[in-house]
This record gives sequence, structure tokens and C-alpha cells, in this order.
Amino acid sequence: MAETSDLLVFKAGKTALAHIREKGLQPSDIRAVLGASGAAKWLAIYGLDRMIFSRWLNSAEKEIYILGTSIGAWKMSAAAQADPARAFDRLKEAYIHQRYRGRVTPEQITTESLKILDILLPPEKIREILTNPRFRLGFAAVRCRGVMAAENKAAQIAGMGAAFMMNLASRSTQSLFFRRTLFHSPGFHAPGSGHWPLDMDDFPTTRVVLDRENFKYALLASGSIPVIMDGIADIPAAPKGMYRDGGILDYHPVFPLDQGREGLILYPHFYPEITPGWFDKKISGRRAKGSLVDRTILVAPSPAFVAGLPWGRIPDRKDFTRFHGNDDERFRVWQTAAERSLELGNLFLEAVENGRIRDIVRPF
Repeated sequence: MAETSDLLVFKAGKTALAHIREKGLQPSDIRAVLGASGAAKWLAIYGLDRMIFSRWLNSAEKEIYILGTSIGAWKMSAAAQADPARAFDRLKEAYIHQRYRGRVTPEQITTESLKILDILLPPEKIREILTNPRFRLGFAAVRCRGVMAAENKAAQIAGMGAAFMMNLASRSTQSLFFRRTLFHSPGFHAPGSGHWPLDMDDFPTTRVVLDRENFKYALLASGSIPVIMDGIADIPAAPKGMYRDGGILDYHPVFPLDQGREGLILYPHFYPEITPGWFDKKISGRRAKGSLVDRTILVAPSPAFVAGLPWGRIPDRKDFTRFHGNDDERFRVWQTAAERSLELGNLFLEAVENGRIRDIVRPF
């Protein structure tokens, strides 16, 4: 087996770094786990997520709050099931084996996405998630304002362009276009109640309790990419409106723990850096740092691991275009990446159990 430091990157904020170097890292240290948007990129850490939730955190005694956007929301919905390993396996297989023929339309992509969710979330699994005593699930979508609420593609493109330009001036301008909606399992309460551990006050946030009626609609909305997919209108129990991909506002969701809260945040990620918003990708100075990640521990594949994947890169959404008409080759490439990611899970477990994480963790 390769050395952990060769294939895994561990980064930590100031407080988290000091904790790890003094005490190592135990499941009881983790208060929350975050999951990023990124479509097929998730396949490169499937094995890491699978190990963390099915083998490592399954012994934690305290509630752990898990939150994601887009594919990060989908994988957290796997993590919160009674058997996370099998749920991650179902999600991986269903995601890999999407098929498209001819001209790809938003309706086709939405239909394929619903097929994946039907495999991931048969009715009894939604019940397991909503009653899970250990993992409290939350995921975000955005309720659109102005032209971003239109289903007309030209209007959406214009709205995205305006949001991009405004974001260059300040990330706070995104509230002119999008309103964050946090969908959460029962028991996921507002700040000050003694339950909700993350500070999400950077943008106005509406909280909606998940139930069997709205779960799939909300989860689909969290990954409904503008222009590419249909939006989801009028989700039950949520304010009326058009909902789209939560990654627009929270591309790599990153939130500090509330002051006075104990514990650390774990961030299994496909990149060694955190980019808060979708439109921040091209802005080099918009990377999470300082107090925002003070108690966050990021674990990601190293450049050496990525170089060893097919084509020397992690899978991404553009593979649907690269391999259009050759689904079998895309299946092979994605399956190989997912299978190799199982080693990341083993290396993570080894690093935390033998204490080697103390030596290889680095500051953000």
C-alpha cells in the first residue's frame, strides 16, 4: 500500500490543527461533516466517503450534522441511511450508468436524475434518514429571484451573467438573485435552540423540515443546475418559488461552528481547497481561509493520486460530452476512478487510527 502522505492531503484550520497535533483525531471529535457540489467529481472520493461513514463515524455517540449541496447533498442522503456502505454503492452505480441518446435536453437530464434518486431512495430509506439518531441531514437549494426563476433558457443565461458580474464586486450581491433554503431532517433546529451547530448567517437562510412528501423534490432541486436542468417549482412545505442547484451559492459549502460549540468539522473533498461560491471559481482570492475554516479538517486526494486515474484527472460533468456516444468507455473510466478511491478510505482509516495524521496534517 502507498504511503498516506503520497495519496491523501490533510489540511486543518488553526484550532483543528492544534487539536490534531496534540491529540490526534477521534470520531467523537467530529460535530459536522460537509459535502461539496461537483457532479461526477464525487466518484474520486466515493471510497473515502464510504469508509468515513460506514466504518469510522459509525461509532460516534454524539449527533453529527451532515450537510451538502448538489451531489454533496445526494451523498449525504446515502450517509444518513441505516447501511451507508450499501447506500453509497447504490448511488455510485446509478450515477455512473446514466445514459443519454441524441440531443441532450434538460428534461432528459432531469429524468435520469430522478432514476438515480429512485435507486438511492426507495420509500423505506427516506424513513431511515428522517429518523436517523446519529446523522442529522441537511442540504441546501436556492430559491431564485427575478429572471433566474424563469424556465426560459435565454432568461436564465442572462441572469447567470448578471450574477457573475455582480459577484466580481462582492459575494454578498448574490442575495439579489438567490435565497438559500436549508432543507433538514426533523430535530435540525435553528441557532440558539441547542441543536444547530453551524453559523449560516452569511446569507438569509430559510429552513424547511423534510418529510416523505417533499424529500425527493428538495434533493432534486439541490442538484438542478441552471440552464442544464429543469428547476423545481413550489416544493411542499417550502416558500413558493423556483428552486435550483444549491451549489450556485454554496459551491463548496463552508460554515464555521457557532461560538461556544465544541467539536470539529470534517470535510472529505475532491480538491485540496474550498471555493465558497460557484462564481468564485475564477477568483483566486475567493478561497476559504482564516476563521471560516478554524475548526475544519479537509481530506482530499493528492495530485499523485489524481495523476494515477484514467486520463490523469478526476471525473467531471464534461465527460458526458467527451464520451458522448461511447457510454461504455465513460462507464469504464468512472468505475476505475471509484474503485481506486477505495484505497483513500483505507489510508484515511490508517492515518487516524495509528496517529500518523499528527505528522502529515498541514495548515490551510
